[in-house]
Amino acid sequence: MSDRARSAHKPDSFRSRMRNFLVLAARISISAFLLYFALRGVDFAALQLRLARSSGVSIAGWMAVAVLTNLLQIAVSATRWREISARCDAPLQPSLAFRFCLIGTFFNQTLPSTIGGDAVRLWLLSKTGAGWRAASYSILVDRAVGLIMLAIIVVFSLPWSYQLIADTQGRLALVLVDLAAISAGAGFLLLGAIPYAWLQKWWPTRHIHACAVIANRAIFDRHSGPKIAILSFVVHFLTVVTAWCSVHAISAPANFEQVFFLIPPIVLITMLPISIAGWGVREATMIVAFGYAGLTQTDGLMVSVLFGASYFIVGGIGGLVWILGNERLARLPAMRAG
Repeated sequence: MSDRARSAHKPDSFRSRMRNFLVLAARISISAFLLYFALRGVDFAALQLRLARSSGVSIAGWMAVAVLTNLLQIAVSATRWREISARCDAPLQPSLAFRFCLIGTFFNQTLPSTIGGDAVRLWLLSKTGAGWRAASYSILVDRAVGLIMLAIIVVFSLPWSYQLIADTQGRLALVLVDLAAISAGAGFLLLGAIPYAWLQKWWPTRHIHACAVIANRAIFDRHSGPKIAILSFVVHFLTVVTAWCSVHAISAPANFEQVFFLIPPIVLITMLPISIAGWGVREATMIVAFGYAGLTQTDGLMVSVLFGASYFIVGGIGGLVWILGNERLARLPAMRAG
């Protein structure tokens, strides 16, 4: 590279680093602001009393169950991903799928929503010889399928959720969030059913259309469809179980039915990529949701913190797998390319 080319490249590289830094700083600021917004109305005296009623042994025990539940959730997610990646011509061994998903949880703790984990899973899968296109398709379809199932769960839960949430504003917010999610999912699947040639002219629509076609084939296939649906439901059900463990850890007066109807809409909202690992968004949403359901908002905060802490611990395990197995991952055997 010539000196002129190097000098031209340096400003671009600097601007790129600055842009990434500013985006990260903005998201950290949003997380901090939302945490402040969530905490400013908290009764810390009641919070201290709640913690005093819960023994350290009880909290540690239920947190251990929550971590094990998270690990089981990763295993189920990895199984679903394998089903989808195989349809994208990116076959994965069970052990590799689990390791990649576990490593992804570590990077989910450092970037907004699940973007970090998805990007790392994509990169790791591409290193196996699957190719960037097949790896990208598998991640996008996997994420879309999970979102569609979550929206469906919320839709079918609405009659019971309305009984739980008496507040009019809470009901309206629930409907709007689910309407946005189900519309996005339905639109994505509908795009895959459109055979128009104009979708192939621009590369964004071409690749999105290809992912939508794969998603339709996977979901509506009589063999893979039921399996993917069941696995997707179990993934979200285990999220509820994790929250329920957090409820038990502080002996909060909320039963499993209440947790089941409250957590899926909260997860939908925290999927918005505006904060780091959902912190701030989750706490604010959990406090509001608990209040709408007639539960103590302080309990909502503690449940949210413990819920996030369990995923943080699992992320730490994923980080160890990433650090200790880095060289081994670099020597993965090539697999069939997409």
